[in-house]
Amino acid sequence: MTKALYIEIAEELKANIKQAVYEPGDKLPTEKSLSARFSVNRHTIRNAIALLKEEGLIRVDRGRGMFVAKTPIKYPIGERVRYNESLEAQGIKASYEKLKAVEMPAERAIADALKIDIGAPVILIERIGLANDRPISIGSSYFPAELFPHLIEFWSSYSSISKLLKEIYDRDHIRRSTTVCARIVRDADARLLQIPANQPILLAQSINCDRDGTVVEYGVTRFSGEMMELVFSN
Repeated sequence: MTKALYIEIAEELKANIKQAVYEPGDKLPTEKSLSARFSVNRHTIRNAIALLKEEGLIRVDRGRGMFVAKTPIKYPIGERVRYNESLEAQGIKASYEKLKAVEMPAERAIADALKIDIGAPVILIERIGLANDRPISIGSSYFPAELFPHLIEFWSSYSSISKLLKEIYDRDHIRRSTTVCARIVRDADARLLQIPANQPILLAQSINCDRDGTVVEYGVTRFSGEMMELVFSN
């Protein structure tokens, strides 16, 4: 049985991707160029593109074009908060870029998560997570100021929050719960993550506690939807 023409085109483009004619992140030729290459109309090209999109091989950014999708980085969501180790196990260099560390009054959502009074002082630490020097996440971490005096000063000497909490305050950093949803990226985050303004991200909200069950951190992390795959483990 003869294959539909759009399937043949999709298979050839798929072969081009596997042969690195088009590499992850590369922009594909326009529909007009592909129509000319395969001597077909744009409707046939759109069907082929839709097939590749369903298979996760390409993404389409409205107003920008078609791009070869990147292989997502797997990030396990387990009891321990271990960003560096999980990426390095995949052969990826993990690092952080510090954005800010400030004290502020807790808004209702933050206070509810940390189980403190609204308006109580909290420390916000914000940073960008990098994989091979490319931004993949933005993390905002809120800590009760009462539990962690001088946290901002200590943070200047540390790159790992878990290590800081353990060495300075003798508190473990254990993930109690994580909630994940998808949403369109906000403009400020799009600039930091270097992604289009209309691209979806994964928004993860986590509550972390110490061994006694005291809540020590409320985290809000925005992951690049294209770059990251969150894996939940028991």
